[in-house]
Amino acid sequence: MADYGMSSEELEQMYQEVILEASKNPHGKVRFASAEAANTIGIDSLSTGESTLQASHEYCVPAQSHQFNPTCGDEVTVRVEISDGSDGRPQHIEQLVWDGQGCSISQASLSIMVDLVDGKTVDEAMELFHTFHRLMESRGNGLNDERLEESLGDAVVFQGVSRYPMRIKCALLGWEGLKDSMAQALAHMTGDADGKQA
Repeated sequence: MADYGMSSEELEQMYQEVILEASKNPHGKVRFASAEAANTIGIDSLSTGESTLQASHEYCVPAQSHQFNPTCGDEVTVRVEISDGSDGRPQHIEQLVWDGQGCSISQASLSIMVDLVDGKTVDEAMELFHTFHRLMESRGNGLNDERLEESLGDAVVFQGVSRYPMRIKCALLGWEGLKDSMAQALAHMTGDADGKQA
């Protein structure tokens, strides 16, 4: 990882500031409506009592995933709209938003994830998911690949978090929600009811 001419202590402090700022002013965070109010803003209840998300963009398939981290109490719902490719472009994330609460690490990770993957193709988003996962498995050592670290943008600040096993799940929570919601949307497009995505 680049050191920008700073000592490791200065870098760590800068990274902590980025995490705190991202958690205080999170990007992509919206307040999802309650089940009753949802019917008036594009979420229809089926006769089975289940909810069906309605896309707010033409040629898109919506999906959402609820994630919970029992060790920290973080809870988040990630909602994604993926283009179905009928516009001639590769399937991409048309909209990515989330609602939830938790520690500063989980909230900052979600905010930075939104900035990083919103508008990307599904393949690019999955590549970033896997790269971030590798970073979180590095135990503070980073990726030892400058190109990969640069691809993560501000998300590289979580390298220090990867030294603390109990905090890794906090940083990964939103990313797991992204992966799951994208898999659901893609499964809906292909008619695969199981929604399994590698």
